[in-house]
Amino acid sequence: MSLTMTKEEREAFLDEVHVSIISIPESGRGPLTVPVWYAFVPEGEFHIWTGGNSRKAKLLREAGRFSLCVQQETPPYKYVSVEGPVVAIEPIQLERDLRPLAYRYMGVEEGKNFIRSLGGDSAGTGDILVRMKPERWLSEDYSKSG
Repeated sequence: MSLTMTKEEREAFLDEVHVSIISIPESGRGPLTVPVWYAFVPEGEFHIWTGGNSRKAKLLREAGRFSLCVQQETPPYKYVSVEGPVVAIEPIQLERDLRPLAYRYMGVEEGKNFIRSLGGDSAGTGDILVRMKPERWLSEDYSKSG
């Protein structure tokens, strides 16, 4: 029996709240690999948020692609790994991008507090939204192992 997730299983898993690990190539050393929040649009793209002048932003602009690994850290273990090109880098918008991410990962009340701590209506100023179009997928769901 295959442990690989179907497209539907993969999308349901990605719709759950998991912190992902991004990996971005970096010349002359190992890739930058750090945790990030993500949004996944089924049949579409992954969206991540980062500071516009951050090391991540610099490397994303240079490499033009990245990988994400999203995992369930408790049994039965599951993961989805995806890789693809950056299709857009644009200023993050508070209502369209940042607030939904904050609410997804922190809940509404803590998300509101988080947005306030980032400057309220000016939260995300200078930050970017990076959009990636998936090209390659890997997944496993160990609950399928019986």
